[in-house]
Amino acid sequence: MPLLEIIGWAGSVLVVVSLMQARVLRFRVLNLVGSAIATGYNAWVGIWPFAAMNGVIAVIDLYWIWRLLRERHDADAYRVVEVGPDEAYLRHVVAVHAEDIARFYPGYTADEDARWAYLVLRGDETVGMVVLRDSGDGVGEVLLDYVTPRFRDFAPGEFVYRRSGALAGTGLRELTVTPAGRALDDYLDRVGFTRTDGVWRRQLAA
Repeated sequence: MPLLEIIGWAGSVLVVVSLMQARVLRFRVLNLVGSAIATGYNAWVGIWPFAAMNGVIAVIDLYWIWRLLRERHDADAYRVVEVGPDEAYLRHVVAVHAEDIARFYPGYTADEDARWAYLVLRGDETVGMVVLRDSGDGVGEVLLDYVTPRFRDFAPGEFVYRRSGALAGTGLRELTVTPAGRALDDYLDRVGFTRTDGVWRRQLAA
């Protein structure tokens, strides 16, 4: 098979693989690369309608990647809504994502002794949940900090911990997390926790 044809097939494969991605940023990046390759291939062999179509798709992908990256730390793009730990909607979201939640917080149930609960929303979509328990002495234990698969390339929990002022009225001065494994290490580091003796801790502003 000629090299040019292999390149064309590679672009098509990347486009197909991109459609299988749950994460919105990963989808856009793979789709961009695949569409760019397909644009070049179709232009080279003179199939101009497909070259134009893939070129437009690549431009659209670039726009969305730029927008997603621009808004990843933008408090105007995300909203934190405090809800009751027993609220029906929170229980519903937990139930919908129960299998995925169990991968990161295997012992979590909606019946935990929670004191505070927060939803992180982007537009009308719930992209994350944070549930806390009062451990006393100004320390709160993070029972759940979950990000939905679509937004797992980002760190929505940061809007609860440091950007929205959501915790200002709780009286907490420190948060702790004891994850079951190492899967959350990178995420916890990104939202400002540090690991000490197997426990992740984050100081809160007074």
